[in-house]
Amino acid sequence: MVPAPAAHAQVGQWHHPRHPWGPPWKAPVAHSASFHIGASKIEVDFGPGQLDLSTRQIMRWVKDAASSVATYYGQFPVPMDRILIEPVPNAEGVLSGTTWGDVGGDPAFTLMRVGQNTTPAELNRDWMMTHEMVHTAFPTQKWKHHWIEEGLATYIEPVARVQNGLLPAKKIWWDMMRDMPQGYPPPGDKGLDLTHTWGLTYWGGAQFCLLADVSIREETHDRKGLQDALRAIVRAGGTINHNWPIQKALAVGDAATGTHVLEDLYARMADHPVKVNLPKLWKALGVVRNGYGVRFDSKAPEAAIRRAIDAMPKSGRIAPKGFTPGPVTGAKVQMVAQPGK
Repeated sequence: MVPAPAAHAQVGQWHHPRHPWGPPWKAPVAHSASFHIGASKIEVDFGPGQLDLSTRQIMRWVKDAASSVATYYGQFPVPMDRILIEPVPNAEGVLSGTTWGDVGGDPAFTLMRVGQNTTPAELNRDWMMTHEMVHTAFPTQKWKHHWIEEGLATYIEPVARVQNGLLPAKKIWWDMMRDMPQGYPPPGDKGLDLTHTWGLTYWGGAQFCLLADVSIREETHDRKGLQDALRAIVRAGGTINHNWPIQKALAVGDAATGTHVLEDLYARMADHPVKVNLPKLWKALGVVRNGYGVRFDSKAPEAAIRRAIDAMPKSGRIAPKGFTPGPVTGAKVQMVAQPGK
C-alpha cells in the first residue's frame, strides 16, 4: 500500500505536456458509462486508447471502490463524481490517480491512468481508486494541511475495504504495522503543518488518524470512533468541493463524538515533532507480528477497539442497486503483503 503522488491540485496549478488540451477534465472522451449509489451519480468516462480489460471489469472496479467509500461514510460523499480512465499504451497496472474538487462543473473529478495491458489480478489488488474516492470526503485544504487529506485517504482506504468485505482484516493490520513507521519524525521535523516530506504527509497523517481513532474510542468507551467524526463532517458539507479551515473540520468532527480528540491532537502534532509509540499501540490492540503477517491477541486490553475499527458499520453495506461487491473475475486478494510493496 504505497500512496499515490499528489491527490489534490488547484486549477491554476495545472501544467502537463501529456495533455495539450489543458486540464484533464477537458480531455477527449471516447465512451462513457455511469451508475448510481444512493443519491449520488458516478460517471466513468474512457479516454481514447486501448485496454485489455473490458468496460465491465473497469466498472466493477469502480463500483467496488464506491461501495467501500459509501459503506464507510454511510453515503457517497458527493452528489456527483466524474472519473476519467486514461489508457496508457504498452504499460501495465493502475499507474496513478489524482482528484480535484469543484472543477469542470462537477463536485469531484478524478483522473486514473491505467496501463493498456493491466490484468484482472492487478485491478483487484489496486488501492488507488478507493484512495482517490476517499479524498472527496474532506474539505480542500491549504498546502500546509495536505497531510490531513493524504493521511485520511491512506488510513481509511484499507479500513473501508475491510468493512466492505473486500480485504481480510489481518492484511490491513499487517500493512499498517509494516508501513506506519514511515511516518516517524525525520531529522529536523517541525510538525505536520511545517514539514512536508513524503513520509510525514502520507504516513505521519495516517498515524494522526489511527491515534485519533483509538483515542476517540477510548474516551467514548468504544461508542464512537473517527468514522463518526468524518461522517459528521460530510453531513455538514465538508467535502472536496468546499474549502474549509482545518480547525472548522476538526471542530465539527469533535462535536459529533463529544470529545476534543481531533483538536487536541492537531494542537499537539501540527507544529511539534511527535513520535507515536507504535509498538505499545499494536500490543494494546492485540496486533502481533507473525512472520510476514500478523495474528490477533483477543485478550489484549484494547482488542475490542481493533475489532470495532475494521467491523462493518451498523448502517451496513451501501452498494449500487443490484451489485454485490467482490473481487473482479479471475483475481484473488493477496492475504499477506510482501515487503517493499
